[in-house]
Amino acid sequence: MSNRQIGTIVLVIAMFIVAISVLFTNNLARALQDEERKNMSIWADATRQLIFAEDDADIDFVSSIIEKNTTIPVYICDSEGNILASRNVDEKKLKAKKLNDKPHGPIELKINEETTQYIYWDDSSLLTRLRYVPYAQFLLIFIFIAVAVITMLTGQRSEENRLWVGLSKETAHQLGTPISSLNAWQQLLADKYPEDEYVPQMKRDIERLQMIADRFQKIGSEPDLQEADLIPVVEDAVAYMRRRVSSRITINDEALQGVQRNVMLNGPLLKWVIENLLKNAVDAISGEGSITLYLHENEHEVMLDITDTGKGIDNKTQRRIFEPGFTSKDRGWGLGLPLAKRIIEQYHGGKLLLKSSQIGVGTTFRIVLKKPENS
Repeated sequence: MSNRQIGTIVLVIAMFIVAISVLFTNNLARALQDEERKNMSIWADATRQLIFAEDDADIDFVSSIIEKNTTIPVYICDSEGNILASRNVDEKKLKAKKLNDKPHGPIELKINEETTQYIYWDDSSLLTRLRYVPYAQFLLIFIFIAVAVITMLTGQRSEENRLWVGLSKETAHQLGTPISSLNAWQQLLADKYPEDEYVPQMKRDIERLQMIADRFQKIGSEPDLQEADLIPVVEDAVAYMRRRVSSRITINDEALQGVQRNVMLNGPLLKWVIENLLKNAVDAISGEGSITLYLHENEHEVMLDITDTGKGIDNKTQRRIFEPGFTSKDRGWGLGLPLAKRIIEQYHGGKLLLKSSQIGVGTTFRIVLKKPENS
């Protein structure tokens, strides 16, 4: 079961608990409210008997009924809403001497033919607190869910970090032995066939393999960022790809010619990212097309856009392209873009994002890098 599924189950259970709690609390509050209404009817009758008490009336019993109300705020008002008497009411509410809110009631208290008073009451403090219980429970459950999600995401991210580091270093380790062997064989061939035109090309390819192994070795290590010009790194990546693409695909970097933009970067890793994006752009172009590089900047950042005229990416795929293991290609591990995003965002403190894509028109990826603080 995935973390997303677990999170969904936890959320559903939490919402179920909240719903049951709200239903139970509301039923309890209604029952308590009905009980308070009955008590106020009894209280009103006791007050009426006290006012019109006859000689044989049990005054002590009637008074005890009135005195027992120690929780429900009660107001006795005239026909204009002016408060004539009160019980269990905060003094601040009595300053206005007029009933402005909407309490429960009224219960008529007829004094004589000309005078009628009215009894109103508010919810008791217990009932008021009871109404806030669902909100408190919801808040506690929300905090619980938030902590659980943060913990789960942190654990998942740590696990992904360990996976990336382990995979990268194991790849570099596995490449080390055959590269050393190839270096030895290339040296033997160079000594035996010094005039052979293919031997130097073999050497360049071996050096390329060594560079790839070094890149993998850097994954998981503390990034070594230096202030440097971005343009030579981009031009190296473009030159490398130009030698390996069809003549029907053009890579246009004229917008970068004669420009200098200093950023904080790690040259080998950043070049790897740009090569990966260029290769994806080439793969997206079926037949003839072009790849164009643009440069933008603001006060604190430099933005490199890589735009192709390829087939584009549909909306469903756009949401998943940076997920490890996801690929829309027939062959591939789905690690290129996630690794590129990791290099840019975690190692360079920048951003790698899909700026735009339209089916049949093309796609633009954007790399955002920080300028040096003193620039």
